[in-house]
Amino acid sequence: MLLLKYDEAAQMATPPDPAIFEEMGRFNTAMVDAGVLLAGEGLMPSAQGAVVAFDGEEPTVSDGPFTEAKELVGGFWILKVDSLEEAVSWARRAPFRDGERLEVRRVTEAEDFEGIAPQEVLDAEEELRARAAQQHGG
Repeated sequence: MLLLKYDEAAQMATPPDPAIFEEMGRFNTAMVDAGVLLAGEGLMPSAQGAVVAFDGEEPTVSDGPFTEAKELVGGFWILKVDSLEEAVSWARRAPFRDGERLEVRRVTEAEDFEGIAPQEVLDAEEELRARAAQQHGG
């Protein structure tokens, strides 16, 4: 997974160059053409979101914007690649140049928890994933 992190306040102060949309389209197209892009989306500004914090008995909800955060997640891509090196190679091609960062992280799979989680929990998780994929045409 590639997580786009950026300073939202700085980004909001300067409108994006229209060329970035074309560059992003080329970047996304290259990943689709290579067969590695499973999903990817941008996120709306934090002013349109909320934070649910779990610090006790009851969760607390705070509406955005998230002014206390220096870096926020602004979007993501989920890739199907064979290695961290391949994911980093794709991340290096992203059309960013204004202080953005791409965090590259591996999405966990059920196999990562074998021997740790009870097998019935792993089986139930596999069933849930299959049901979700079926509901969404996957």
